[in-house]
Amino acid sequence: MFDIKWIVANPDVFDQGLAKRGVDGLSQSLIQLDETRRFAMTEAQSIQTERNNFAKQIGMLKSKGEDASELIQHVSKSKQLQAEAEQKAEAAEAQLSMALAEIPNLPYDDVPVGVDENDNLVIRKVGTPKEFEFEAKQHFEIGEALGMMDFDRASKLATARFVVLKGALARMERALAAFMLDIHTGVNGYVEVNPPALVNAQTLFGTGQLPKFADDLFKTEDGLWLIPTAEVPLTSLVSGDILDSSSLPKRYTAMTWCFRSEAGSAGRDTRGMIRQHQFSKVEMVSITKPDDSDAELERMTACAEDILKRLGLPYQTMILCSGDMGFGARKTYDIEVWLPGQQKYREISSCSTCGDFQARRMKTRMREPGAKSTEFVHTLNGSGLAVGRTLIAVLENYQMADGRIEVPEVLRPYMAGLEVIEPFN
Repeated sequence: MFDIKWIVANPDVFDQGLAKRGVDGLSQSLIQLDETRRFAMTEAQSIQTERNNFAKQIGMLKSKGEDASELIQHVSKSKQLQAEAEQKAEAAEAQLSMALAEIPNLPYDDVPVGVDENDNLVIRKVGTPKEFEFEAKQHFEIGEALGMMDFDRASKLATARFVVLKGALARMERALAAFMLDIHTGVNGYVEVNPPALVNAQTLFGTGQLPKFADDLFKTEDGLWLIPTAEVPLTSLVSGDILDSSSLPKRYTAMTWCFRSEAGSAGRDTRGMIRQHQFSKVEMVSITKPDDSDAELERMTACAEDILKRLGLPYQTMILCSGDMGFGARKTYDIEVWLPGQQKYREISSCSTCGDFQARRMKTRMREPGAKSTEFVHTLNGSGLAVGRTLIAVLENYQMADGRIEVPEVLRPYMAGLEVIEPFN
């Protein structure tokens, strides 16, 4: 969310930032809306001032026993004119607010300019993809052969893009989430939260999902929305607050179900668990001072990478180009894990800094000790990790020639010491 005063003062900077995202310059149309709003407000105030003067004159005439009918007619007419001016101001205000709410954040200067994922830059690769002595299978082939991954039954229970996990695979998904949370809380200093999976529209507006991405969400009949990511409730824990700067950074983590309609994903990843309507994810959120957010992004990304290192999964980290970043991000690192069955890297985490974009929408500020004024905080979010996709990566990287799965050592304590997953009988 942008401050129109800043846009008025910096129209070229604003338009140049949007151009990096492939968005045409909007400053002049926004400034014109603001001028319309301010003119109508000034007009309404002028009419009010004039009517107040008329009222005084009417009182004086009446006290002298003189005729005040003409002035009374002026006052009556001015009430209607003021109401019309106020309606114009309110309409312009609503139009301006809606326009500002649908404008994406501006990328930082060090973000590479590009159009789509083809312009993203790999900044590091960690781990060497394993060479198998057999043809590596994809996760859905492995899971179905084990008898523990059922897409047909899930489709009968719900619809496409759902899965039923059974036995050791269901336990492994739970184990992965517990492992991630233990690392993020015990090692990385995040506070575990168990937030609502249903939120109101204002909460989704604050983090930038509404109004622009309503079609990507699921809405209940009573007006609540299923969360697309725990970023939404975790970031909103400080919505509307004025925080003491000494309490920052605040770091939260949660494992939640996430729900997405995948409205724009027709034909993409139709088999398997890569892209589903319901999936589990461990999320990280940080609330920081403005000067600390750059370092916090590096720290958060390292926390996500550490999970993959502990699991022994090869990955690469990329900086996203301006055209491929999310709506609220100013800078994003994507982490992609190696999937032998696909012979490619696939996204498993995305860590972003949003600057004060979400804080402005949520009206969340901080105050330094002894200061009278406040300033907006910065917010960051990242997957630490997508649990279902991590399960996919474990299945594909730890598969054995006979179809069994070796359990990574760090997960064995969470799976009662199980070392190998055998086919389900």
